[in-house]
Amino acid sequence: MPNTKNINQVEQLTDKLSKAKAVYFTEYHGLNVEDITKLRREFSKVDVEFKVAKNTLIKLAADNNKLKGLDPYLSGSTAIAISYEDPTGPARVLKAFKKEHELPEIKGIIFEGEVLDGKEFKRIADLPTKDQLLAMLASSLSSPMTQLALTLKSSMTDLGNVLSNLKDQKSN
Repeated sequence: MPNTKNINQVEQLTDKLSKAKAVYFTEYHGLNVEDITKLRREFSKVDVEFKVAKNTLIKLAADNNKLKGLDPYLSGSTAIAISYEDPTGPARVLKAFKKEHELPEIKGIIFEGEVLDGKEFKRIADLPTKDQLLAMLASSLSSPMTQLALTLKSSMTDLGNVLSNLKDQKSN
């Protein structure tokens, strides 16, 4: 018979997984308490929740959300990084953290409802942020308009110069 604590955890995990844009399944075994605390602080800066949970409870919560294909990633010690806003946020934090530490190892990822292998982590971590993408879009949209304005201005300036020269020639 499941205890009340586990039932509550499954309900919480089910709710978190249903709202998440991305979930990163990590192998945290080997990190000390100080490193895990540092990692949690980095995650909290980008509104990502880092939670250690039992694999069986994660599996039940995933089943409640009709997420399939997670079994290969739910073995050993598992901590999940859950992002509700930016699905690439946890990847950037993990990438930066892994520069100083070898762990945590990324076992698997749920990215926008799709289950991906941990090998896809590097590709996702290198994606630009939403703000960077918007800046690139704005730049690419404004560039043709700027060039058009400069071209029109140049033509008008040239026309003005020709008329001025013609006036000077006629007056001589």
